[in-house]
Amino acid sequence: MDQNKVSRVLKSMEENGVPQMIISDPVAIFYLTGAWIHPGERLLALYLNVNGNHKMMINKLFPQEKDLGVDIVWYDDIEDGVEIMSRFVEKDKVMGIDKTWPAKFLIRLQELGGGSKFVNGSPIVDYIRMIKDEGEQELMRESSRLNDIAMEKLIPWVSKGLTERELNAKIREIYKELGCGDVSFDPITAYAKGAADPHHVTDDSKGKRGDCVVLDIGAFKDNYASDMTRTVFIGEVSDRAKEIYDIVVEANRRGIEAAKPGNRMCDVDLAARNYIEEKGFGQYFTHRTGHSIGLEDHEFGDVSSVNEDIIKVGQCFSVEPGIYIQEEGIGVRIEDLVIITEDGCEVLNHFTKDLIVVPEE
Repeated sequence: MDQNKVSRVLKSMEENGVPQMIISDPVAIFYLTGAWIHPGERLLALYLNVNGNHKMMINKLFPQEKDLGVDIVWYDDIEDGVEIMSRFVEKDKVMGIDKTWPAKFLIRLQELGGGSKFVNGSPIVDYIRMIKDEGEQELMRESSRLNDIAMEKLIPWVSKGLTERELNAKIREIYKELGCGDVSFDPITAYAKGAADPHHVTDDSKGKRGDCVVLDIGAFKDNYASDMTRTVFIGEVSDRAKEIYDIVVEANRRGIEAAKPGNRMCDVDLAARNYIEEKGFGQYFTHRTGHSIGLEDHEFGDVSSVNEDIIKVGQCFSVEPGIYIQEEGIGVRIEDLVIITEDGCEVLNHFTKDLIVVPEE
């Protein structure tokens, strides 16, 4: 296990009055142990105790080649893994449970009296994961560097007559060529009315002259996610669309300017949102301004008007305001990732935000 990360978790457990905790989220387990284990419907649990005696429950179907730095308790499909686990937990103390543990395991542990009280332990790990160490920050920089290249390679294809699905497939090809892993989310490659729908599902629509094209893309590199959005236009751009584009770019800039330690997450949202509202488009900005990112594209800690958490050095999140006018077929979103520094933030995406009109072919 990564002792530094585990020590931070144990310290937070003590501070929050949670003497023991079960972590089952495979991403959190990877974060702490460096091992990816995807158990499917089977029990997987990392048990942490502030007094030591940490254990990892793993089904024998998932042998581990390297030392995980924790005692492993193996079980097989004909054994009751939760009952085995109940033998070493402290039944007279509070038990923290993370948000992904299936109810079938939690209820069984409750039936066995596996704790004096059961509480949500997820925020303990979530807040720690929210602060990226130097190694993680460097991995985020590299992932975003490749995403900049991917965006540059993708944009010329928007005017080649591809459907949204074909454009979606193209970005996946580009990531493979760049040596990335899987996409970090299903890419959004949307023309016109599709671009004007933030929840649009990629279909067989094709772009035409004057269309806006929203490209929201990201992939994993060495387990860390990238995420960036740019909006471009095919052949020409109307004055109306240009006005909206300029407003969104400025909102993005203002949000980034507010992303600094000591401010609140809601301050970033409001910096972008208030500007869009001042320009008369508030009703068309229909989502939060951003989300945290790291081992997952969407991690704990959103950039919304209701999140009053104080921003801390090492956080990494997106700033992605947008304006979507369905009846006009205009949708514009601009998204960058930032890492919070001592005196502000570092923007990880360097691909231009200048308005791009892609020539028709």
